[in-house]
Amino acid sequence: MTKKRVLITGGAGFLGSHLCDRFIQEGHHVIAMDNLITGSLENIEHLFKLENFEFYHHDVSKFVHVPGHLDYILHFASPASPIDYLKIPIQTLKVGSLGTHNLLGLAKAKGARMLIASTSEVYGDPLVHPQTEDYWGNVNPVGPRGCYDEAKRFQEAMTMAYHMHHGLETRIVRIFNTYGPRMRLDDGRVLPAFLSQALRGEPLSIFGDGSQTRSFCYVDDLVEGIYRLLLSDYHLPVNIGNPSEITIREFAEEICRLTGVELKVEYQPLPTDDPQKRQPDITLAKQVLDWEPQVDRSEGLKRTLEYFKEKILKPAEQPA
Repeated sequence: MTKKRVLITGGAGFLGSHLCDRFIQEGHHVIAMDNLITGSLENIEHLFKLENFEFYHHDVSKFVHVPGHLDYILHFASPASPIDYLKIPIQTLKVGSLGTHNLLGLAKAKGARMLIASTSEVYGDPLVHPQTEDYWGNVNPVGPRGCYDEAKRFQEAMTMAYHMHHGLETRIVRIFNTYGPRMRLDDGRVLPAFLSQALRGEPLSIFGDGSQTRSFCYVDDLVEGIYRLLLSDYHLPVNIGNPSEITIREFAEEICRLTGVELKVEYQPLPTDDPQKRQPDITLAKQVLDWEPQVDRSEGLKRTLEYFKEKILKPAEQPA
């Protein structure tokens, strides 16, 4: 059997690099593509020595060419944290629109199946809780977060248009808050922020009063869900995330217990349009993919803490 060839855009990013690992592990030939705006070669340097791995330094918002056949395209190129997409809103919109269009065209030319990384942010600040795939969302298109939310909503619409008009095989995953090793320490999301602050002995920054909720999924669980969705026959959006919901205040307490530091908090104003509730309804993923998360938060956080310790504590300070 010939190896499947897989193109993973955003392949040097947090999620993209874990997907590269998974597809290599499954015996496929992986082509990672990344313009390294938010990704890091460090995440994939362990793969460079492998024969069945290639890396293209390229921006998918420009024309995309990959020689040879392709079986699968996974489009994970995009800034994904508020700190990034508020800094580079136009690139965020371009990678979701032009980048998606370029890759759908490539998928059509190659006869490849394409999976796009959408997000729970398509639900905006939701009026339905927990969020099901048939909820259309409550998004402010002209707010500061609109560049990300609308890029992803457009990406879904464009993908469905290619599916319906050209008969392209497409898959759409709506990703909820995910964490694990290889997250950027400075990416501005709550988990890296809390872990970094706790390890440095700084107060934890809570935006608003900390009553807003999030639901955190460990990266290995997410990758498994994405892999199953790609190989399934289901073309409509599927939520992949962990329904275990927690308030940000409770999460801060959990991080302090894990790191063994005293809880010190610095409250800051809540960012505009920040979602108050975030919890996936994963009924569909259970039915269609026979998938649900396996790693509980305490175990996932321990694994993530080890990664952050290596990054933050100098070797001399690390316990023997």
